[in-house]
Amino acid sequence: MQVLFLIWVILAATSASGTPEECRGLTGDDLELCKDAGDVGTTIGVGLVIGLWLAADFVLALTYVIYRLASRQPRN
Repeated sequence: MQVLFLIWVILAATSASGTPEECRGLTGDDLELCKDAGDVGTTIGVGLVIGLWLAADFVLALTYVIYRLASRQPRN
């Protein structure tokens, strides 16, 4: 699962390379503003993927702890 999330983060971060389709035909400050806005969107998207990754890890860890507590041998 960790590998899948890592691949997802890498793909999300690299998907924004180059000039976005919406920015074609723009020049100067307009082009820079458009590229910067795309970079901000990419950063937000990668942050959301990482947040989902952390939430999934937390749920898995909590499930594991509950399982371990339920399956332990009682003390004598």
